[in-house]
Amino acid sequence: MLSIFKSIPTHMDYKGQKLAEQIFQGIILISAVIGFVYGYIIEQFGWTVYIVLAGFAVSCLLTLPPWPMYRKNPLNWQPAIPESSGENREKPQENLKKKKHK
Repeated sequence: MLSIFKSIPTHMDYKGQKLAEQIFQGIILISAVIGFVYGYIIEQFGWTVYIVLAGFAVSCLLTLPPWPMYRKNPLNWQPAIPESSGENREKPQENLKKKKHK
């Protein structure tokens, strides 16, 4: 049972986060404009709120789960550097300064 949950991806890459943010803001903005216009025409503020809340629900459904479109550009991490045996534990800049003075 737990292996099913562990196999579900839970991450987005940076470009995916930017895309999700743009989609979220776009849907909220469009639903707010439509809700305001419709509520103004029928003179019912409640409908404005309902339309904005529906836009919020749709935007959450589209942007909160890590859909595959948000994971197309993964970062390539550098491999871990093993620690040295203790000889040169100084910063690289300090090593360069010492080499110049020798």
